[in-house]
Amino acid sequence: MKKKISFIGAGNIGGTMASIASGYNYADIVLYDINGDFAKGKALDISQMNVVNGHDTSIIGTGDISEINDSDVIIITAGFPRKPQMTRDDLLTANAKIIGLVATNVAKYAPQAFCIIVTNPLDLMVFEFQKRSGLPKHKVVGMAGTLDGARFKCFLAEEFNVSVKDIEATVLGGHGDSMVPVLSSVAVKGMRLGQMLKMNLTTQKRIDEIVNRVRHGGGEIVSLMQRGSAFYAPAACALEIAQSFLLNQNRVLTVSAFLDGEYGDIDGMAFGVPAVIGDNGVKRIIELNLDGHETQMLRQSVEHLESLIFKLS
Repeated sequence: MKKKISFIGAGNIGGTMASIASGYNYADIVLYDINGDFAKGKALDISQMNVVNGHDTSIIGTGDISEINDSDVIIITAGFPRKPQMTRDDLLTANAKIIGLVATNVAKYAPQAFCIIVTNPLDLMVFEFQKRSGLPKHKVVGMAGTLDGARFKCFLAEEFNVSVKDIEATVLGGHGDSMVPVLSSVAVKGMRLGQMLKMNLTTQKRIDEIVNRVRHGGGEIVSLMQRGSAFYAPAACALEIAQSFLLNQNRVLTVSAFLDGEYGDIDGMAFGVPAVIGDNGVKRIIELNLDGHETQMLRQSVEHLESLIFKLS
C-alpha cells in the first residue's frame, strides 16, 4: 500500500515539494490550499508533467482540508512569507494564528501523521503546532538546521573548492539570526577546520564572513528576489526529513525537535539539533560536544526563543 504525503500550502515551497515528491513511486500526494482552485491547478500541471516523466503518482489538489485524512506525513508551509527588511520573528503573531488552525485540523483528520513545519518563525511554529494539536512531541519537527546546514556546506565547499559531499558541518539553535554554526564540527573528509587554518587553506576572517552569511542566508535570498523567499532548498530539505521517516532510514538530520534534558538540561523547547529520524519520528537526539563559546551562543539562542514563546502565551 502506498504511503500518503499531504502538503498544506500550495505556494512556491508546497508546489515544489509536490513536484519533487511526485517522482517518489511509494507515496501519493494531497496538495491543499485555502485557495482550492490554485491547488487544483498546480496538481493538474504536475500530473501532466508526470506523464512525460513516466510517473504514476496520484496527486490531488484541493481546498477541502479533510482530504489530508490518514496521511503518513504532513508538511506545513501555510503562512505569510518574509518580505525585504523583515525578520522571521516579524511573522510571529500572524502565522501563529494560521498554524493554530492547521493544527486543529491535523489533530482531527490525521492525528497519527509525522508533521514537518516549514512556516516561519519556524521553531516557534513547531512549539505552537504541537501545543495546539496535542500530537506527540516526537512526531512534530521543523525543517531548520537541515536547511541552515545545507547553506553552511554550500559556502564551505565554495571556499575550499571541494565537493559538497566531502563537507561536514552542523548548525544548531533557532532558525534565525541567533543560529549557531558549529565551527568545531567543520571538516573536509576528517580534516578539521583548525588544521585547515594552520595550513592557510582559509583565514579566520573568511570563516567569520561565511558564518555571518549562513545566519542571514534566508534574508540574502529575500533581498535578491524582492518578491519572494527561498523555496527550492527548503522544499528539498523538508522532503529529506520526510523520506527518512517514510523509509525508516534512521538518518541523522538537524531538525527543530523538542528536547528532554539535552544540551544543558533544556526541556520542552524545540530548536535545531541533530536527531535520528525513522519510522517513529524523532528516535533520539544527538548531543554534540560543544566548546565554551558555542555553548554560550546556543544558550543565547535558547533565551531568544524563550522570549518569543512568552509573546505567544
